[in-house]
Amino acid sequence: MLEVYNQRLSQRNITITSHSDKKSVEDYYNQLNKNSILYILDERGKQYTSIELAGLVKEWGMSTDDINVAVGPVDGWDQIGVNHSPKRIISLSNMTFPHELASVILAEQIYRSTEILKGTKYHRD
Repeated sequence: MLEVYNQRLSQRNITITSHSDKKSVEDYYNQLNKNSILYILDERGKQYTSIELAGLVKEWGMSTDDINVAVGPVDGWDQIGVNHSPKRIISLSNMTFPHELASVILAEQIYRSTEILKGTKYHRD
């Protein structure tokens, strides 16, 4: 399912890269170029409605920075050294999801955001 949203989002210049490396937030920061902003998914983060996320995605689209969103590893960010706050933390839910499912949910919500911004009927309130 992730491939479906990857294909849809690639038409909007949004790329999904999936990997299973266990990296700390520091490792993610170190591999990003200096014009990148990292958002991580964590249950302690801010929860957005689909409309609110669309607003965030709109901001991302206007940014000159590369935006990266990292889904946490199986044991969560705490287990691999996220003791200092990253720039942004997003929560998909108060519930915990397997990281593969969280990736699909995130991709669908970003796709939904692009459809909201385009004004299509994909999202219905």
